Amino acid sequence: MTSQGDAPSSHRSDAPSVVTVSVLTVSDTRSLDSDTSGKLIQEALESRGHRVAERQLVKDEPHAIRREVLRAIARPEVDALIVTGGTGVSARDITPDVVEPMLEKVLSGYGELFRMLSFEQIGAAAMLSRALAGTARRTAIYVTPGSSGAVRLAMERLILPELPHLIGQLRK
Repeated sequence: MTSQGDAPSSHRSDAPSVVTVSVLTVSDTRSLDSDTSGKLIQEALESRGHRVAERQLVKDEPHAIRREVLRAIARPEVDALIVTGGTGVSARDITPDVVEPMLEKVLSGYGELFRMLSFEQIGAAAMLSRALAGTARRTAIYVTPGSSGAVRLAMERLILPELPHLIGQLRK
């Protein structure tokens, strides 16, 4: 019988070595050429041997965000979707408001940990982030702020260390 302490390592043994990810940047001002955050996500994934199925850019419009999220999670080869941008509190920051109702399961710990780690770097302004994660249609979905620093933090400290483990669990 496996003890509680062995559960994460036994679950990780089911994790795939390569995960296929779609990257979606939400921005009214960026183009694919000027999208440093989307490029950082792609480079971080590829440096760990993961596959990027596509990298898209969409305006801060609810119907456009919803359409692209649905399109990505409908693709059978896509294991995860990472959405960057639109997580603040300005009037145009609507990404979490659009994505959260689409989630079947919310992974509250991601947003909580992201804000905790951000607080260590930027102080109280971390509370303004509405980063979130969850699952839908057996696809992991992460919503990160759009700044390069926030993307780097999310990828290095939270997403990349657990992505294969999460996908392994979703495949069961």
